[in-house]
Amino acid sequence: MENVTPLVPPSWNGSLSFGWEKTKQYFLPLLLIILVIAIANAPVDLIKKNEEQEYTSTRIMLEIIGVAYWLLLLPIFEYSADLMFVQAVRNQKINLRDIVIGFNNYLNIVLAHLLVTALIGISLIALIIPGIIVACRLAFVSYLIMDKKLDPIAAVEASWKLTSGHGWRIFGLGFTSIFIFLIGLVCFIVGIFPALIWIKASFASLYRAVLIEKEGGAGY
Repeated sequence: MENVTPLVPPSWNGSLSFGWEKTKQYFLPLLLIILVIAIANAPVDLIKKNEEQEYTSTRIMLEIIGVAYWLLLLPIFEYSADLMFVQAVRNQKINLRDIVIGFNNYLNIVLAHLLVTALIGISLIALIIPGIIVACRLAFVSYLIMDKKLDPIAAVEASWKLTSGHGWRIFGLGFTSIFIFLIGLVCFIVGIFPALIWIKASFASLYRAVLIEKEGGAGY
C-alpha cells in the first residue's frame, strides 16, 4: 500500500521534479540498483566494443551468447529495477533482494521484451518518426508487467491506452533525459549514476501520475 505522497500532474517537468525528490530521498538504495544494472550490462557493452575486430569463430560465438544474454537474462534485472523505482516514487519500502524478483515472472518479461523490441524495430525500419511514437506509447510496458502482473499482449495494449494523450510528455521526458545523461557523463563520469537514478525515477513518477489520472488512484 502506498504511503501518502503528493499527487503530481502527469507532465514531463512535474515528473522530473518529483523524480529528483525521490532521487535525494532514496539515493543509496537506488544507487545500488543502478550499479547492479550497470554490472548486468557490462557483458553487452564489452561485446559492442569488440565489434570492429575481425570476424572469427570465437567472436561469432561470443556475439551469439551476447544476443542470448541481452534477450533472455538482462531484461530480468531491468524490469526488476523498474518495479523498485516505482516502489520508491510510491514511498514503499525498497527491498534490495527484489532486484531478482523478475525471475518469478520470467516468461512474461522475456516475451514482453521480445515483443516491444520487435514492434519498435519494425516501426523504426518503416520510418524514424513512427518508431519514436511506438517507443513512447510502449514506455510503460515494463511497469505494467511487474506492477500489474499483466501478460505481454495485455501490457502492450494497456501501455498504449495509458499513454494516450501523453505521448509528447513521454517524448519530452525522454529528450530531456538525453541532456541529463550527457551532463552526468561530463561531470567526471561518476555523475552518470545520479543522472541515471534521476532519469529512471522521473519515468517511474510519470507512470505513477498517469496511472492515478487514468484509474482514479485507487490502491496507487
